[in-house]
Amino acid sequence: MASESVDGNCDAWAARDPSGVLSPYKFSRRAVQSGDVSLKITHCGVCYADVIWTQNRHNDSKYPLVPGHEIAGVVTEVGSDVKGFKVGDHVGVGTYVNSCRDCENCNSSLENHCPKSVYTFNGIDTDGTVTKGGYSTHIVVHERYCFKIPDGYPLAKAAPLLCAGITVYTPMMRHNMNQPGKSLGVIGLGGLGHMAVKFGKAFGLKVTVFSTSESKRDEAINLLGADNFVISSNTQQMESLKNSLHFIVDTASGDHPFDPYLSLLKVGGVMAIVCFPSEINVHPASLNLGARTLSGSIVGGTKDIQEMVNFCAANKIYPEIEIIKIDYINEALTRLVNRDVKYRFVIDIENSFK
Repeated sequence: MASESVDGNCDAWAARDPSGVLSPYKFSRRAVQSGDVSLKITHCGVCYADVIWTQNRHNDSKYPLVPGHEIAGVVTEVGSDVKGFKVGDHVGVGTYVNSCRDCENCNSSLENHCPKSVYTFNGIDTDGTVTKGGYSTHIVVHERYCFKIPDGYPLAKAAPLLCAGITVYTPMMRHNMNQPGKSLGVIGLGGLGHMAVKFGKAFGLKVTVFSTSESKRDEAINLLGADNFVISSNTQQMESLKNSLHFIVDTASGDHPFDPYLSLLKVGGVMAIVCFPSEINVHPASLNLGARTLSGSIVGGTKDIQEMVNFCAANKIYPEIEIIKIDYINEALTRLVNRDVKYRFVIDIENSFK
């Protein structure tokens, strides 16, 4: 049960109305139940979802709203039935904190597709309370929705894996984009796109970044290790790549055409979209003539999340982050809207509430 209280047990920052402006807030987290893990939050990534719901862009925001669903921290208490975690473990919590645990999707470790999946913030939990996210000092979740962060992996860099990382990792694995020597296109170079590039290089792919901004060329090639950089509005550059890519991961959130990108795929190629443009217009020939696939995806199930975190630790894959304190969050959200971040803000929660 989470409830607002002047002397609540959890410090946080919350938005009170669609202005989206956040300010200090106090509320109470539920007591630890038999299957629960309580963690002290040390870091929380800043995702565009935080902008969407603090500003009520989907007309379903429940105020006061505490955002944040890229959570990393340290276990402080475990319930009597918890087997997988102990006090002191480094752990993460992602975009959802509950599901029915009994449907076909839950039984297949696809809890993210459960019809009763509960979002980490602004969701209605099974007890009827509104969930509150990681812009706060601690969180209590059932152990099923908690993930071990291997020793030595920095908690600040682990946080963005729980949304940005898993969002691109899931479709890449589903469509076998881990075949060394094959070619990958990544559309957009933000929080999600830069992780797709990192995974692509770790899988041994030849990676081409597509962007509208020439200013990102140097970092795409020299920081992230991309093999090629293309300005998507340059018709000549796009034309030269027709029928050359095995895979494309589309992370570009704004409205954009799809046919020009689909034409870049080889026969049987796959384009996975992890973004939410207002609409998708595709000429049937773009798919039919090359036997191509246009596929959607959203975050990942519990098994995939743990696998992805372990893969990042084993291969030393780290998001590029800018660490901030919570009192900078309103400026950070404005910068995020203006695409002025390389490539993920992470809030230092531990040192923000002292």
